[in-house]
Amino acid sequence: QVQLLESGGGLVQAGGSLRLSCAASGSGFSNNVMGWYRQIPGKQRTLVAIIRSSGNINYADSVKGRFTISRDNANNTVYLQMNSLKPEDTAVYYCMTGRDYGNYYGMNYWGKGTLVTVSS
Repeated sequence: QVQLLESGGGLVQAGGSLRLSCAASGSGFSNNVMGWYRQIPGKQRTLVAIIRSSGNINYADSVKGRFTISRDNANNTVYLQMNSLKPEDTAVYYCMTGRDYGNYYGMNYWGKGTLVTVSS
């Protein structure tokens, strides 16, 4: 019922920056988690950053200090500011939202993904 539309991916040089956006439409959650995952071909999808309904944030160790996740609850939009990009950040980035149950959360809806390519 919820649709997620990502934007902002593209090609960037190492050391550069990109900002990903994900807008949710349809029936929204009152208590929802929103986050970003990424996937490299042949490997499993992994967490990049997630922001809970409480506002608490978790980052993958590999992106700490470089990426910043934020959300605009009024517009049901989540952002991922990516700075100091490295070639190993190259992946398809997926937006995710799910019900936040407090001690755990669901991953109920996914965007189609946006490709980020970092050249060296």
